[in-house]
Amino acid sequence: MLDYLDDPDAIGVLDETGFLKKGATSVGVARQDCGVAGRVENCRAGVVLTYASAHGQTLPDRARYLPRSWTDDPERCRQARVPAERTFATTSALARQLLERAYAAGVTFAAIAGDSVYGDDRELRQWLEARHQPSVVVISSTEHR
Repeated sequence: MLDYLDDPDAIGVLDETGFLKKGATSVGVARQDCGVAGRVENCRAGVVLTYASAHGQTLPDRARYLPRSWTDDPERCRQARVPAERTFATTSALARQLLERAYAAGVTFAAIAGDSVYGDDRELRQWLEARHQPSVVVISSTEHR
């Protein structure tokens, strides 16, 4: 990716996405907020990290969100071949994992951008600040932390 798109002004964009899905056996499927449907719907959800530079953009990493209804059911996870060590993580925690992996791979960002899902997470904001990583994230008017 960096061979083609590397740019010191590159932006990392965090976003969550949903995929409509029927049934109950696909990993992570549950009734949950589904942005593509605009309502609570049976779907799978995930977090993506986009690398955007003047040379183009790509999705270097993603993570599947597993609702508590999955992580609290070890037998269901075992049957779906979800690794036993996989525990519940919020979308913000997954976003941090994506960023940690990108940094470990030598990816740098001029700034990180995200909506209020990430901006309202004080721990994520503080972690970015501790890394001296500029960010442009939406913080809801109801966020008082």
